[in-house]
Amino acid sequence: MNIRIVRSEVLAGLTAALSLVPEVVGFSLVAHVNPLNGLYAAFILCLIAAIFGGRPGMISGAAGSMAVVSAALVVQHGIEYLFATILLTGILQLLFAAFRFGKLIRMVPHSVMLGFVNGLAIIIASAQFQHLRERMPDGSQHWLPMSSLITMFGLIAVTVVVTVLLPKLTKAFPSALAGILAATVCVLAFGIHTRTVGDLASIHGTLPRFHLPVVPYTMATLRITLPYAFVLATIGLVETLLTLNLIDEITDTVGEPNRESMAQGLGNIVGSLFTGMGGCAMIGQSMINLNSGGRRRLSGIAAGCLLLSFILAGSRLIERIPLAALVGVMFVVSAETFNWKSLQNFFRIPKHDTAVMVIVTLITVLTNLATAVVAGIVIAALVFAWDHAQQLEADIVEENDTKTYRLRGSLFFASTAQFTAFFSPKTDPIDTYLDFDHARIMDSSALEAIESLAKRYRDVGKMLHVHGLSESCDRLLRRKDGEVNISPMPAYDEV
Repeated sequence: MNIRIVRSEVLAGLTAALSLVPEVVGFSLVAHVNPLNGLYAAFILCLIAAIFGGRPGMISGAAGSMAVVSAALVVQHGIEYLFATILLTGILQLLFAAFRFGKLIRMVPHSVMLGFVNGLAIIIASAQFQHLRERMPDGSQHWLPMSSLITMFGLIAVTVVVTVLLPKLTKAFPSALAGILAATVCVLAFGIHTRTVGDLASIHGTLPRFHLPVVPYTMATLRITLPYAFVLATIGLVETLLTLNLIDEITDTVGEPNRESMAQGLGNIVGSLFTGMGGCAMIGQSMINLNSGGRRRLSGIAAGCLLLSFILAGSRLIERIPLAALVGVMFVVSAETFNWKSLQNFFRIPKHDTAVMVIVTLITVLTNLATAVVAGIVIAALVFAWDHAQQLEADIVEENDTKTYRLRGSLFFASTAQFTAFFSPKTDPIDTYLDFDHARIMDSSALEAIESLAKRYRDVGKMLHVHGLSESCDRLLRRKDGEVNISPMPAYDEV
């Protein structure tokens, strides 16, 4: 690795680390924990995922999707139960990797991916508006005074302009980092008073210390932590693996889902033992890293190490960075993450794909990512099954006092009703034939439908002759006490 690549990777890691600070601090406050708990989690998870994970260039940290779930646990049971839950979360993620379930991410339809990306882009953008509000002593939140808002919008504009325009001049320096520096220089040079990272919370701290969760190791504790751990593990893996898929598309490379799942589990286990709040891959910071030139493990390692250096030695400098600079960068990231092409193709793609994309986007914004993805997959699967069921057809040939139904398409649970409707046992001849040469039997529901149809013919004193079945289907139907008259003509093996 030459010096130019090392420089590019380290600068990308620095940019990602700077963008991590306000996000992680904000998510820590959402989860009702000390910001250092979030920063420790981000440092540990980012470093472990970068070293052992299956997706170079991806940045992990304390994510908002997990912080929202963690908040209820901390409020009800305290932070020690959070540490125990994150420990269990990591174990569940390791089991997920051990059983090699990572490949299941390939079953996520493209429309669900688009909904995921667009939903997170909206969340990233909307989350930045919290920095334009202030919390009052009574707990309520209000917009900043007009003068402060104008100042922040001006600095946001400076950041956005530099971040967007610099790549058109040169790509030798990360544009997001240049935008942050430009806004910071404006504040220092002109003595502008505005909100800074330090206004959120102090990020100064020491090295994280080993800490076993102080909870009763009993079944009662397990009953409290396991449901939360299962939800957190699911949300974390879904967001991580979908982000991995997105980066695969952007970089035209192939990540390793199971390896990444293992690294995420290991990172959460280690993080929980050093007072970390838990986390997963972060799409915003990952996009910042990629856009800044980070493609290798070094950028993630640099981001983690630099984040720790901010905590130990650089807190005074980092706390002086204007929040508006980081908000501006995240606005640019949000715009770049959103798939604008999906809006252009809104009326060109099938209506059900459009519906799935919109539903996943809305559920992602309104609830959580795991629910959105599961809902999207279920809806897409049902639509696929419905469309596929409509493709089942039957050509009818009558000759020499016989009738033959030549089936074309797939027979499975969604098409059995349509299959049954093709036949008229009461009016069909004594010998009726069912030809499967150009049809496929996909599941047990299809076998039951054939058996039921044969019984209907037997009940009216007629015989249904079935041929063209695969050897496996032939074998299964022959176990039904001879209810189906089969002439095996295996042409494929689908069961």
